[in-house]
Amino acid sequence: MSSSTVSEKTWVAFGPVGAIGTIHRSEEGYAVRLLDDSTHRGVYDSLDVAKSALYAAMLPGSDWPEFRER
Repeated sequence: MSSSTVSEKTWVAFGPVGAIGTIHRSEEGYAVRLLDDSTHRGVYDSLDVAKSALYAAMLPGSDWPEFRER
């Protein structure tokens, strides 16, 4: 019998002025939230898609953020 467990992890997105948002991994997927949001914007199947969704939620013309695993 095998069991797969997804451990929870968090990535913090940083821009030139500091933290912008987070991506939180759980069994449901990767939840994206900007720091000003009261709740997550959505849950995505992969980290790459979640990173793209967070970037798309930023102001137009913003540079790609640096993601650091916490």
